[in-house]
Amino acid sequence: MDEQFLRAFEAAIESASERLLEIPEAETEKPLDNGWCAKQILGHLIDSATNNHARFVCAQFQAHSVFPDYAQDEWVRVQKYEQEAWAALVDLWTEFNLHLLHIIENISNEHLVKTCTLQLLDESALPDTPRTSATESFTLDYLIRDYFEHMQAHLKYIFDKLNR
Repeated sequence: MDEQFLRAFEAAIESASERLLEIPEAETEKPLDNGWCAKQILGHLIDSATNNHARFVCAQFQAHSVFPDYAQDEWVRVQKYEQEAWAALVDLWTEFNLHLLHIIENISNEHLVKTCTLQLLDESALPDTPRTSATESFTLDYLIRDYFEHMQAHLKYIFDKLNR
């Protein structure tokens, strides 16, 4: 993984963590346009980190990696992130992403080009994206970069909606 990407990932975690901690608890509990509150969105990002953690690790030692998609709305619903303390969620998100960064920094170029297959659920995280099959294959490098973009998009949404 190129050094520029790694430093951008690290800077994004550090900057977002500081900005997130500045948001008052009460503001994080108000539903936003998408129906989730900031706590639930950050919880979704923790779930995304959880699922991608397995992908980033297992793809390095499994001959052919097939990973299930996950039902994001259900994950958020059953974990009740809206009942968690904001600072605790920010700390968990921050530490988990710093650990992912550590993993990513240590992935060999040989593994970055390895193909991983995702088994997609009918309920896609991208409902407007047409699916031609129940599975799609990507390189580990693509999955890492896609994870980073996904994380940044949700963080931007939180900051924009809460005028931060």
